[in-house]
Amino acid sequence: MALASALAMICSDGVAAKEATADARRIHEEAMVLDTHLDTPANFRRPGWSIADNHEHEGDLSQVDLPRMKAGGLDGGFWVIYTAQGARDDAGKRAARDHGLDRLVSIHKMLAANADEMELALTADDAERIASAGKRVSFISMENAAPLASDPTLLTAYHRLGLRMMGVTHVRNNDFGDSSTDPAGPEWKGLSPAGRALVEQANRLGIVLDASHASDAVFDQLLALSKAPIVLSHTSADAIYDHPRNIDDARLRQLAAKGGVIHVNAFGGYLVNITKIPEREAAMDALAEKYGPESQLPVARVPAYLAERRVIEERFPMKRATFDDYMRHLLHILKVAGVDHVGIGADWDGGGGVAGMEDVSALPRITEALLTAGYTEQEVRKIWSGNLLRVIREAQAVASARR
Repeated sequence: MALASALAMICSDGVAAKEATADARRIHEEAMVLDTHLDTPANFRRPGWSIADNHEHEGDLSQVDLPRMKAGGLDGGFWVIYTAQGARDDAGKRAARDHGLDRLVSIHKMLAANADEMELALTADDAERIASAGKRVSFISMENAAPLASDPTLLTAYHRLGLRMMGVTHVRNNDFGDSSTDPAGPEWKGLSPAGRALVEQANRLGIVLDASHASDAVFDQLLALSKAPIVLSHTSADAIYDHPRNIDDARLRQLAAKGGVIHVNAFGGYLVNITKIPEREAAMDALAEKYGPESQLPVARVPAYLAERRVIEERFPMKRATFDDYMRHLLHILKVAGVDHVGIGADWDGGGGVAGMEDVSALPRITEALLTAGYTEQEVRKIWSGNLLRVIREAQAVASARR
């Protein structure tokens, strides 16, 4: 089905409604629904915040918790160890090392506190067993390898503690490779020597390599060097919106040819062109100065913060990406890469979410839209988890063969 026709059918059939049809909901509930990029660990240190509570009232401050995972049929995914790229001197590397380990600990503490509802997954078989038991599948990933810069051998310790996916860079270049969005441009022309060694180490351990945020050159080199398929854990289509953070069709085809999977991002600024408003940015900066980082905002202060933020948003309204924009990217990527090489990684709690799909409770809408676009129940299952689990199995098979 042509992309334009599929989108028209989605809109005309009312798929934009908040609730999916009963049949789509059944298919969604029966599938194993996994998302490859859950930035929710950023909330784990917030005073008063618990994943067991429903935080719908917090809006985009919190998009994932157990009640909304259940409401949206989200069986789990990858909890992210995210580290902002800081200074690359010795002090900066130590700070990144400590931050990464602290976030890893916070994920394990969250899982321990909710052991009756969630369980750490180390393999694809684990994921199937955990989901069958009615628990939430909990893989662990790393976004930005900066915590390893002071000592790359730490990757072995991370693996022993559950790490099964690793993104090389974030929004700036680091010691391992070039970012797609560093204003300074490329530093290494792809991977650094340390980055190439990291690829070898990840293959040896069975850790899936993630090229999201990385430059095109890093993507190309990961694809060439890795003995296992790679993924893009949260990336959208350059053909739909030309942005350095997105991927072009030629590389989508190369990813598919090597058995990899792209998981489609719902970060609005990568879906459509959103022009920043300087006055709004200044007002938001002042608000952040007053309340501190959102990741440290106590739950008790959220209502006051949101009230002041809404005033700014109403005074300086900004364009928002919509659910139809998201589906435009997803359907295009499916057409180019093929149904065996696409998944979902919406960047929840990391800036993801669009008008009409504000948090994980709305995930059945994707299933509804895919069915309306002509994808079968079996294909929907591949998109939600089958393709991802295949890559995990292949990465671990490569590791086993190298031991």
